[in-house]
Amino acid sequence: MRLDKYLAERLGIPRSESRKRIAAGAVTVDGAVCKRPDAHIDEHAAAVAVGGAPLAGAYQKYVYLMLHKPKGVVSASRDKRDVTVTDLVAADYPRRQLFPAGRLDKTSTGFVLLTDDGAFAHDIVSPARHLPKTYLVTLDTPLTDAMIRGFAAGVTLADGQTLAPALAEPDGADPCRVRVVLRQGVYHQIKRMFGVYGAGVNELHRAAIGPVALDEALTPGAWRELTDAEVAALRAAAGR
Repeated sequence: MRLDKYLAERLGIPRSESRKRIAAGAVTVDGAVCKRPDAHIDEHAAAVAVGGAPLAGAYQKYVYLMLHKPKGVVSASRDKRDVTVTDLVAADYPRRQLFPAGRLDKTSTGFVLLTDDGAFAHDIVSPARHLPKTYLVTLDTPLTDAMIRGFAAGVTLADGQTLAPALAEPDGADPCRVRVVLRQGVYHQIKRMFGVYGAGVNELHRAAIGPVALDEALTPGAWRELTDAEVAALRAAAGR
C-alpha cells in the first residue's frame, strides 16, 4: 500500500495531510525517515511511526461492526432527514466508507452489521446463501398453530408471492412473544407474513445473524467490532 494512503487510513486524516507529514520528515518506516508519499509498504508488517510515536494496533483492511440499532435510526449510509446507523459510528471511523449489510425498519431494533467489505456484505444478504436471521417479535394477538404451520410451509403474501419456509415458535410464556427465523429478505417480510393471519407486529428485534448473536452487553446505539472468530463463523455460515 502507498504510504500516504496507509497513513490517512490509520490516522483518519485526509490524504493531503498525510503527504504533508511525510514531506516534513515526521514519518519513519522500519526506523528510517521516509519522505516519499508514493513509497509502497507492507501494511501488515511495516513499523510506521509519526513524530516518533509508533502507530498502535494492526492495520485493518476492512472493518466489521456489530451495532445495536435503536428505534428511530434508519439502516442506510446517508439520509437527509434521519440519523443513520453509520452516523452512530462515524466519529470513530471518519475515513471508512461503512454501510449496513442488510436493513432493519426504522421502528425495529437489534443487530445491524456494518462493514466496508463489499464481498462479505453480499454474502450476508444474498438469498442464495440462505444465511438465517433470528428475530424476536411481539404481536398484537397470540401466536396460533395456523401461523406456525403456515410459516413452516411458506407463507403466500397478499400480492401472491410465496415465501420460503420459515420458523415461528413461542418465545417464553407470553403468547404474543414469538421467535422467527428467516432465510430470505423481502421488504417488510415479517410484518407482511403475520398480516396474512390478521396479526400486527408491535415490536421487532433482530437477535442474531447466522451463528452470531447480538452481544447482550450492547445497549441501543452501542457497538463493537466483531471478533475474528465471529467473522470466520459468518463466512463459514455463508459458505465461504
